Amino acid sequence: MKKVIRIGTRDSELALWQANNVKKILEQQGHSTKLIPVKSDGDLELDQPLYAMGITGIFTKTLDVALLTDKIDIAVHSMKDVPTILPNGIVQAAVMKRANPKDILVHKGLYFLNTEGIIATGSLRRKAQWLHRYPLHEVTGLRGNVNTRLKKLEDSSWNAAIFAAAGLERLNIVPENYTELQWMIPAPAQGVMMIVTKDEDKFSMEALQPLNHKTTAICARVERDFLKELEGGCTAPIGAIAAIENEILTFKGILLSLDGERAIAVDKKVGFTDIKGFGKICANEILMNGGKELMQDIKIQMNQ
Repeated sequence: MKKVIRIGTRDSELALWQANNVKKILEQQGHSTKLIPVKSDGDLELDQPLYAMGITGIFTKTLDVALLTDKIDIAVHSMKDVPTILPNGIVQAAVMKRANPKDILVHKGLYFLNTEGIIATGSLRRKAQWLHRYPLHEVTGLRGNVNTRLKKLEDSSWNAAIFAAAGLERLNIVPENYTELQWMIPAPAQGVMMIVTKDEDKFSMEALQPLNHKTTAICARVERDFLKELEGGCTAPIGAIAAIENEILTFKGILLSLDGERAIAVDKKVGFTDIKGFGKICANEILMNGGKELMQDIKIQMNQ
């Protein structure tokens, strides 16, 4: 009997799009598949910002449990939601080619930028970077799936809200009034889909190898190494983006205070042969330039 690869996914529209994309590719390769949607704690609890819950992996832990209890064979994630340390028994099987990594501003007109305004986002990173650039503005929380957030913006008195470009583009629902935030450094691995499986599942591991995009995997690893070295288990406003061109990796990273007043950035290049450990090197440069003290301040504020 032919093995059926059971694909675990969150049941949001975007997550289902991502999982169906994986399903389609696997079936084109001759595999039999079955989609198994589950509801994560992050999708159920919408009344407070994610960072206020004090939980890492809130969008992934339900799928981790499903994997480890043999209810699914693989799980498809937005890589930026995945903790930098995977649970015991679960391994990265493939990193798919990156979509647009940028953040975009969906707005009702840009007249407010140089005056007072209200911006909506549930992200500490987006909030801090926005306030760093526009200190006169107010930032309000925004949770829910992509369509829910767009509707909340439409029905509110807010001036704008910040979204990941990849999510809106994948669902083909980019509104007419938007601008790409070229200056905003995205979350580590933003726009990247990651597929995990059990470390003992050699069949699924082999089946997923053709889906792995080497360049994206390298860039995402550098970004996540940077995050891991800085974070120390604490949620913080951290951005990172890496790109490879002509065997040169370019990296930009940033750590900000929660209110956006302080920002410590790094902008470096490295040859393709010297990439190993580069994310950690960039993080240590930030830590030595005041980042260590800033992280301590953030941890104190987050625990108050």
